Amino acid sequence: MEMEATGKSKGEWIFSREFDDTVSYLSDHTKILGFNPFCHAVEQTAEEDIYRWHFRVKDPQQNPFDVIFYIRENQELLVTLPEELQDTDPEAIPDDILNKHVVGRKITWEHHPWQEQIDDPERYIFEGKAFANLLLQPHSSAETKVDFELRVDVKFTLYPAFSIIPEGVIRSMTNAGMSFIMQSATDKMFRSISRDFGRIRAV
Repeated sequence: MEMEATGKSKGEWIFSREFDDTVSYLSDHTKILGFNPFCHAVEQTAEEDIYRWHFRVKDPQQNPFDVIFYIRENQELLVTLPEELQDTDPEAIPDDILNKHVVGRKITWEHHPWQEQIDDPERYIFEGKAFANLLLQPHSSAETKVDFELRVDVKFTLYPAFSIIPEGVIRSMTNAGMSFIMQSATDKMFRSISRDFGRIRAV
């Protein structure tokens, strides 16, 4: 049976480190995903800013599913300019002036279409699509607020044992279960980041 599932997770945390340190740490895409308990491997491809995620999960009978994602990472500096600079070309504003008016940074992960076939249902390997936003904002001189939202879409084939369960029930269970698993994994990832980088508290 073919299924499509969507899972979501989110959270807000206060990092007990100043803004630039937190941005530098969370910009290490491979490192922070390594704390996700379902992340098997992350590697940068030959294309700039394109990463390959390999996640491995198991169904209730402990059968493995491998989900492959290709992700583009983008970063955007968020600046609020004073009125006297609002009509000025940002490229013409010196970096030291821009840095005085930074209000945050947005890190975006989004699905990148891959040119090669990924799905291999006989081996239970499937392509996933992921979309995430990390919004980082100075919270105080020594703290940074991080808002995180993630959505994952996966189309996959269930093992034959699930064919005895009504399709509507499976779809409802799959979406709810996927979001629950993703939220738990996100919380574990940020707890691991806390142990590695410094104290983090949920908002």
